[in-house]
Amino acid sequence: MTHIFHRNPALTLPLAVRGEGCYLIDATGQHYFDGSGGAAVSCLGHKHPKVIAAMKRQMETLDYAHTSFFSSEPAEQLASLLAGKSPSTLGNVYFLSGGSEAMETALKMARQYHVENGQPQRCHFVSRRQSYHGNTLGALAIGGNLPRRTLYEPLLMKTTQVSPCFAFRYRLADESDADYIERLGLELEHTFLDLGPDSVAAFVAETVVGATSGAVAPVPGYLARMREVCDRYGVLLILDEVMCGIGRTGSYHAFEQEGVVPDLLILAKGLGGGFQPIGAVMASDRVVQTISRGSGSFQHGHTYVGHPIACAAALAVQQEIIEQNLCATVRSSGELLGGLLDERFGKHSHVGDIRGRGLFWAIELVQDRDGNRPFAPGLRLHAKIKQAAQTHGLLCYPGGGTVDGVTGDHVLLAPPYISTPEQLAFAVDTLAVALDETLAIQ
Repeated sequence: MTHIFHRNPALTLPLAVRGEGCYLIDATGQHYFDGSGGAAVSCLGHKHPKVIAAMKRQMETLDYAHTSFFSSEPAEQLASLLAGKSPSTLGNVYFLSGGSEAMETALKMARQYHVENGQPQRCHFVSRRQSYHGNTLGALAIGGNLPRRTLYEPLLMKTTQVSPCFAFRYRLADESDADYIERLGLELEHTFLDLGPDSVAAFVAETVVGATSGAVAPVPGYLARMREVCDRYGVLLILDEVMCGIGRTGSYHAFEQEGVVPDLLILAKGLGGGFQPIGAVMASDRVVQTISRGSGSFQHGHTYVGHPIACAAALAVQQEIIEQNLCATVRSSGELLGGLLDERFGKHSHVGDIRGRGLFWAIELVQDRDGNRPFAPGLRLHAKIKQAAQTHGLLCYPGGGTVDGVTGDHVLLAPPYISTPEQLAFAVDTLAVALDETLAIQ
């Protein structure tokens, strides 16, 4: 009997009692390889001794101080580290308790920037279909994840979505990368013009799409083209790297591989590695200076922003990522994981696409490879594969509605950065077993 209102009350969940390295262990003693890091959260695995030690030291000195009264050493040190790992213009950090809070904060920051800049008419936000930016109302409103937002549509502010950069599904057969990018760039520009070129506050995009479509990296040059359109019309660029940032795709920031720098950057999962709830907005100098010159203060706040213990944990996580050069490890392990996936699923009759970057990979499932037709949504194939994989000791992160919010299935892998080659091979082999078992009973 449980008194927890679980996400799905109809399911009986195993009880996790211990974490060790890349594994979670339940009350029966079964070990699960955390092949998705929860939701791409546990970048250093579980029970990391240096992170635990940092948290204990912080608990013994300062547990909590409200940020309207004090700053704290771990928050200052973490902000300095993040600024030092970022372009010089992106040197201002606002801490939150997670990714959804961070996105809400960025939306408010963008709005206040334009108001203080003498353009209060800028209130429209443009994002992309098949995106996900968080589960609070503002974040849902700019997100394009239909299954998560449909129930709450009457409560959401009006936003505008443009096409995703999803070449596997939406690039035309005779279209080059350059032509595809140009088409998407023109769509964004026409959207700004239709809304009113001086009415748009920001364009929001995941640098590498996470949960909604499964590890979809942009076509090279796409984000630079979007940046160009934003600059032409005075629109801020907000990049969401909650899932794909802080080393997950092989560079500290995912945008480093795209040749752009955002005005506002959203961080969360890899920031704290799951040891404590934390998220952050990194803001450009021009945004912060404009707000500071205006009313003098940012009109926003939460009780637990800059929590000392959360910041101490995140600081230890970041120090480990940097000191152990884990971005390089992610790149090499990512090549191995991609090769293993290609070897196992490259000719599979029901895998239409294998895609990813770093330790952020997905397979997309299809009825047939010739037409890449998705399975019927009612089958909930992705959810059944997740359950089968867990039975065999693998935790993976599935998604439905991959193609258009209704049809399509994918399974995402985002293992800890410290995963061994043997563990990655286990993940791929077990996913293959789970996929074939699930297909056999459909």
